[in-house]
Order: sequence, then structure tokens, then C-alpha cells
Amino acid sequence: MKFVIAIVQPGKLESIKASLSKVEVVRLTVLECQGFGRQRGKTGAHVGRDSSVNLLRKTQLQIAVNDEFVQPTVDAIIEGGRSDGDGEIGDGKIFVLPMDDCIRIRTGETGNEAI
Repeated sequence: MKFVIAIVQPGKLESIKASLSKVEVVRLTVLECQGFGRQRGKTGAHVGRDSSVNLLRKTQLQIAVNDEFVQPTVDAIIEGGRSDGDGEIGDGKIFVLPMDDCIRIRTGETGNEAI
């Protein structure tokens, strides 16, 4: 079992969800978050003076998957989240972490069956 965390552009959420559905990944958690990477935030004008906004709005996806779904999940996030062409700085990141266990609260099932 793995825990996939993706930080993506908020505007790409619907296309990522559609890509995930194609590979039968239909369970995910979505969180709004802020951050910056290589794009280093942005500069804007506020009340007549330039100011630096270091944190940009992002969307975080959290998906627990069985091992056979890891690569299809990652590929679907890339397909739905990449900007046109070869992508752009700020498209996001995907992290794949080991997951020791999963427990379904309702039934008490554990492991692969709980996902």
C-alpha cells in the first residue's frame, strides 16, 4: 500500500479527477493549501506599492492505493495536471510514501481490503 500526495494547480483538479476515474481511482481527499516552489511566488501591487506574495494557492490530493494502482495513479495525475505541451514550472509535485496500514472505521477491515 502507498499514500500518494500531489500538490497541483487548483484549476487542474477537474481534469485530474477525470483522469483518475479512467484508471478506476475514485477515492481521494482534496485540501486547499498554499506554497511555492521554483516559481517563487509572485509580485503584485498593493495600495500603490509593490509587494511580494510568496505563497500561491495550490490544491493537495491525498490518495491511498494498493501497490498495483500506484503507477496508474501517478500517470493519471501527470496526464490531468500537466500544462499544455511539456508542462510549466508550477504544475506541481507528486510524492509516493509507504503506508503501513489502513483501517476502515465502519467495519474494522484492515490493509488492502480497507482501501
